[in-house]
Amino acid sequence: MNLTCRAVPEHDPSSRAAPVHAMLVFIAQNYAEVSREAARMVAGAIRRRPDLRLGLASGSTQVGMYQELVRMHREEALDFSRVVTFNLDEYVGLPAEHPQSFHSFMFRNFFDHVNIPKKQIHIPEGTLRGNFDETCAHYEEAIRRAGGIDLQILGIGKDGHIGFNEPASSLASRMRVKTLTRRTIQDNRAGFASGEEMPRAAITMGIGTILEARRILLLGAGARKARAVALAVEGPVTASVTASALQLHRDATILVDRDAAANLRHKEYYESALAMTRKLTPGRLW
Repeated sequence: MNLTCRAVPEHDPSSRAAPVHAMLVFIAQNYAEVSREAARMVAGAIRRRPDLRLGLASGSTQVGMYQELVRMHREEALDFSRVVTFNLDEYVGLPAEHPQSFHSFMFRNFFDHVNIPKKQIHIPEGTLRGNFDETCAHYEEAIRRAGGIDLQILGIGKDGHIGFNEPASSLASRMRVKTLTRRTIQDNRAGFASGEEMPRAAITMGIGTILEARRILLLGAGARKARAVALAVEGPVTASVTASALQLHRDATILVDRDAAANLRHKEYYESALAMTRKLTPGRLW
């Protein structure tokens, strides 16, 4: 392992107490290392708090992390039986059984391979029977009843969006239905069959909802995410780059590979801080 990161004081990542740092930046060598480290962080949080309330994302960047968590479940007896999960978003209009729904994605890549009881899995309903606002309010109420999200996993879009909070989304937004931008539709349509209509809207946790998580872990990989990562981490906090709102969070970690970190202006500082981080957090980096 050869990660580079900002130096931070040690803390317990499963604790619900107030954290002692703000945004951290970890730079891994490649996507495989991002996936392994993300899984290690999640596994550590579960082992410290078996009833972890875990927020999940459904993107290609997270697939490697899910594969590693499945391996840990099979080979290291990582126990998910008390974990409660809440997914970020879902396409509007897609039934759960559609192969491109995030419901199908999550079961195909993760839930079918670990021991999380189905009653503890929460994924927004894409068909949205009834009133949209009521559906969103009920989902947020389920999060509150569970005690809030302890650790929220995120990806990042090319334009810096998180969830389906497209540019110009309110940084105080709650769960709602969002119209997708043309760019998001183009980026995501590859998985749909030729001639099949790509959804034009999605139900998503809002930025305000996401920021209520006690801890946040954002993953990014590949050169195509470099601009978005730089804007999110080092740019101004702006609704034009909704991931920049993570700068306001009390405990957000950005875990990216070298390609995704290429545009960071202070990359050398993050790298030089590795020795100090190891000194302050011997044996682990998060």
